[in-house]
Amino acid sequence: MKHKWTALWLTLALFCTLLAGCEALQPPSQSQGTAPSPGETLTVHFIDVGQADAALLLCGGETMLIDGGNAEDSSLLVSYLEDLGVEHLDYVVCSHAHEDHVGGLSGPLNTCTAGAVWSPVSEYSSKAFGKFVQYAEAQGLSPVCPEVDSTYNLGDALITVLGPREDYSDTNNTSIVLRVDFGETSFLFTGDMEQSAEADLVDAGCNLKATVLKVGHHGSDTSSSYRFLREVLPEYAVISVGTGNSYGHPNDEILSRLYDEGAAVYRTDLLGSIVAVSDGTTVNFTTGTGGGPDLGQRSGTSSAAHYIGNRNSQVFHLETCSSLPSEQNRVEFSSRSDAVAQGYKPCGTCKP
Repeated sequence: MKHKWTALWLTLALFCTLLAGCEALQPPSQSQGTAPSPGETLTVHFIDVGQADAALLLCGGETMLIDGGNAEDSSLLVSYLEDLGVEHLDYVVCSHAHEDHVGGLSGPLNTCTAGAVWSPVSEYSSKAFGKFVQYAEAQGLSPVCPEVDSTYNLGDALITVLGPREDYSDTNNTSIVLRVDFGETSFLFTGDMEQSAEADLVDAGCNLKATVLKVGHHGSDTSSSYRFLREVLPEYAVISVGTGNSYGHPNDEILSRLYDEGAAVYRTDLLGSIVAVSDGTTVNFTTGTGGGPDLGQRSGTSSAAHYIGNRNSQVFHLETCSSLPSEQNRVEFSSRSDAVAQGYKPCGTCKP
């Protein structure tokens, strides 16, 4: 009888051990982080580096720098970090190897200690990328690409790596895509990812819904597809872009798409550096100029705008277009995205 009870206890102990092991193997949540500690905040600085990108995240005494602008912005970043008292960067992220994202990272890597350095590639034939690698290696660090769907803590915020999900030949599409969850709020950083990579994120079933979207590729029409934006549904959109840039960024069509989704648009070319502070429930913004977001009034459109479609041609127009169809062939849309979703194409004359 004694041996029988001993065997029973051993069986129960083994079962409990296996059960605990199964629980330990469960993947961490990728949709939200730990509930923020009382009084804790996540602060995101979208630093005005002209026609380039740079963002600094601060949470619970930990820091992440995503991109650094052009090489000429290096000293600006160093001064910005010094003003905030930042001496250590837990993560330094080069979203992709183009100079307007990696160029200015050499300064912070030279003046601050770093915990980890991320990049989608370890080699790229440019002087700017070479200096980035040089200063990382001077700290005994090598740029690595974090695994897709891996998660990391930044204070009480949860960082999830969403992309790149494929091996892309286009450098823009290699952008490291990061989702940052803090309580009930979230930020999505997309680098210069273009529409084909956006589609891969959607097809993979990634959680893209975000409170704040850092708009891809400075508001270029190569990014921010309707399909992608319908997944993100941002309340706020931040565009890092240079005043009077030669690319025409941000593209009017992209602005229209963002207005159609109801996003309040913040632009560094109009507002300077933009600071977003989340308490885990709401996000509040301050800007370098003290100005507020663009809600669509500047372009004469808004999320409440009406568009007129032609049932026969499947083309939609602005209400003021000279090529409007006859009354019996008209169909009204409350938003541009609604018209596109129903298979209508924009008029070549009024270009809605």
